[in-house]
Amino acid sequence: MIRVKGLTKRYGHITVLDDVSFGVPDGEAVALWGPNGAGKTTIVRCILGFLGYEGEIEVNGVDARRRPKAVRQMVGHVPQELDFYDDLTIAETLELSRRLRAVPGSRVGEMLELVDLGAHRTKKVRELSGGMKQKLGIALALLADPPVLLLDEPTSSLDVASREHMIEVLEALETEGRSIILTTHDLDEVGMLVSRVLAMEDGKVIQECAPSELAERLGLRSWLHLIVGQDQQEAAVELLAAHGFRAHTNSAGILVEVSAQRKGKALHTLQESGFEIVDLEVWR
Repeated sequence: MIRVKGLTKRYGHITVLDDVSFGVPDGEAVALWGPNGAGKTTIVRCILGFLGYEGEIEVNGVDARRRPKAVRQMVGHVPQELDFYDDLTIAETLELSRRLRAVPGSRVGEMLELVDLGAHRTKKVRELSGGMKQKLGIALALLADPPVLLLDEPTSSLDVASREHMIEVLEALETEGRSIILTTHDLDEVGMLVSRVLAMEDGKVIQECAPSELAERLGLRSWLHLIVGQDQQEAAVELLAAHGFRAHTNSAGILVEVSAQRKGKALHTLQESGFEIVDLEVWR
């Protein structure tokens, strides 16, 4: 359980967090979403006791200001900027951390398999791609089996296959009862990773909602780029316009402006009338 109340952080006359309050119960994953500079990483650093702050933060009932070391012992943290010993292998990196934290030896192998690094255990850190370093960071965060996870842009360096695997891992961790906070600026990713999102801007929480509602609440719109048969394009545009969509053709297909809630409606409208959709993309 994480509880944040009235969290405020200032650097001189500059306020970077302004009266932020939220809670994350056991078994829930929450995203802090927003652009760079919104205050997401600052919240994580305050929870860990790396920064002074005004307000209250508790992790499983422990005051983060009074007992920051005790809080850090309960937290698995993956920072945005990962820093390892380049000359150690993946396995040696985990083994070093295991010994420092008095974790059972079996956890090293378990974590290697969990993040799909078992076949690369003898690779040195300096040989790793950004995505493999990201996986190693997640393995280190989970090594001591912490009840709380703080993940700063945890899938930013992963390829599509690795990202899908990591989403499955995070879903399993949430099911096991952990409290999870992750930061992200990727709107498409939010719905796959969490059950609740706090949208941040200029150090304030401006929306708190389910991921499926976020784009609508923020007034964000997307374009569906649809490929239909060349001889069907004009008819498809007319049909979509009759159903209240803004649509026009381009050199490759049809562009349809949609809100987050109406992407499926546009597709259903065309398919129900017999149009074959050969391909589609979502543009923001």
